[in-house]
Amino acid sequence: MSPGERCLSWGLALLLSALCVAREPRPVRLFTEDELARYNGQEADQPIYMAVKGVVFDVTSGKEFYGKDAPYNALTGKDSTRGVAKMSLDPADLTHDTAGLTQDELKSLDDIFNNVYKAKYPIVGYTSRRILNEDGSPNRNFRPEDQPHFSIKEEF
Repeated sequence: MSPGERCLSWGLALLLSALCVAREPRPVRLFTEDELARYNGQEADQPIYMAVKGVVFDVTSGKEFYGKDAPYNALTGKDSTRGVAKMSLDPADLTHDTAGLTQDELKSLDDIFNNVYKAKYPIVGYTSRRILNEDGSPNRNFRPEDQPHFSIKEEF
């Protein structure tokens, strides 16, 4: 094998290795509201996270939409389920609360959740509200096996 072929072979091996590593799912974590708020796109060196339906997505790759001064930055650093369902950036709608949403808004929420966020952005965790009740007791309706990309890791 010539030096050029060795270089090409080595470079190809590195590229394939990087692609394999990039596809491995990252461990998920549990975010409180305060922790999630730290990832609101205001700091250039921080990832940008937002939650929909209690699932926290890394939307950093969409920085032009979610970064500082970007059109959808208001959705970041929080669970913006209601805002996504209503396609609203009204601060009153930037909440996890889905009470009172119409059937059309709930369908829109599911469509956007599945066809945009789950399809495009990596899941990095869940809001603590999804797993715990307001008083800190376990949410009995939470089933890890029903969660997208959920796997219990030592971080919990």
